[in-house]
Amino acid sequence: MIPQSEQRSTSVPPAVTVACVLRDNLEGATVLVQGWVRTRRDSKAGFSFIELNDGSTFENLQLVVPATLQNYTSDVLNLHTGASISATGVVTPSPGREQARELHVSTLRVLGFVEPTEYPLHKQKMSFEHLRTVAHLRPRTNTFGAIARVRNAVAMAIHDFFQSRGFLWIATPIITASDCEGAGEMFQVTTLNLTNLPRTPDGGIDYREDFFGRPAFLTVSGQLAVENYACALTKVYTFGPTFRAENSNTTRHLAEFWMIEPEVAFADLHANMDLAEEFVKHVVSSALTRCPADMRFFDQRIQPGLVTMLEQLATTPFERVPYSDAIAILARANVKWEFPAQWGADLQAEHQRYLTEEYFKKPIIVYDWPASIKPFYMYVNDDELTVRAMDMLVPRFGEIIGGSQREHRLTMLDKRIAALGLNPANYWWYRDLRRFGTVPHSGFGLGFERLLQFITGMTNIRDVIPFPRAPKLVEF
Repeated sequence: MIPQSEQRSTSVPPAVTVACVLRDNLEGATVLVQGWVRTRRDSKAGFSFIELNDGSTFENLQLVVPATLQNYTSDVLNLHTGASISATGVVTPSPGREQARELHVSTLRVLGFVEPTEYPLHKQKMSFEHLRTVAHLRPRTNTFGAIARVRNAVAMAIHDFFQSRGFLWIATPIITASDCEGAGEMFQVTTLNLTNLPRTPDGGIDYREDFFGRPAFLTVSGQLAVENYACALTKVYTFGPTFRAENSNTTRHLAEFWMIEPEVAFADLHANMDLAEEFVKHVVSSALTRCPADMRFFDQRIQPGLVTMLEQLATTPFERVPYSDAIAILARANVKWEFPAQWGADLQAEHQRYLTEEYFKKPIIVYDWPASIKPFYMYVNDDELTVRAMDMLVPRFGEIIGGSQREHRLTMLDKRIAALGLNPANYWWYRDLRRFGTVPHSGFGLGFERLLQFITGMTNIRDVIPFPRAPKLVEF
């Protein structure tokens, strides 16, 4: 059946997607398809084969175009990779093994030709480095079309997960005066004339002349803001862009990225770990279910064994390990570490791989971390040496989620703010949550692009976001 939304009057063939032609029972129907040419090959038997893709699915639709078309010589024989066309024809069973159906074309119209010597994409394999220089065109390739579809499916799965569990989506501010992480790696927002800055009597910058009347920045996290809503609406989440002015050129860092940050009132660390595990399993399962062809491609071309690994993750209970136990396991291991595993230090990539791939052979959640290496807002345990923090580590990738039970005791929160040298005045509204009806609450943060890296097997985070922003990189 042709979807009702794609039906037209009987005088004009209905426009359908390539996915619809390949998926639905349209054999014998006359339809209109539109898209971009992937390849064209000509037969001596008097027709041409065109592989057409419109982005609706990983697969191409084969068009069989007869030489009897009036514009065959002028148009069809001048079609090259990247050209855009619309074609009308009859959906017919395909004799080939590549696909079940093909389109026997009766009319073809060229919407946009391509000069092959100028077009930066071609049939031969292209490096991801090269494709980053043409990020405006790379969605037309197999890899980046697949990434876009999986990114869309995972984004929908994220909203589905929280909405079906009674969470409310909250739009947290992009411009802020608060540094959530306390690292100071923030992009400043200003309307001041940088060539003629207003000055205070002591020579400092007079921010009273700035748009907001004080220093303002792009947010590094929506967590502090979304906590306000959790302390009124119980279960909330934010899913939006965040920014880090971190001068890092690794394969896992971006200056602009998206974050998923749920927050739940009346929830302790263990409830938080339950939610995080359930969440990851849901989005992984959704990607496998909603994008099977794309995921098969990633399994075959990007990371062999990816689908099997994800299927196992979605059905295997995660191990939960106190940080102190994890350090003890690493200390006993018969491994020569590049970075010695010692209490009070963060876990390095080599430690994460050993714990997830060799020792436990499954995803793990490490909890109760040293307070000295965690942000100010995490709940301090009775020993005052550790906080109720948790990091989720997965095989082949490492850390994918960080979260904690939040510090809801005002005295202890103030103590942590002072210890990290932060200005309490900047967090007056955050402190108010502890003054007026404070409650235990917990949440976690997950970088959307890192999640996509894990699900697709892509090795560079710049390849799972449409237009990457990184040091000295702000094209497009």
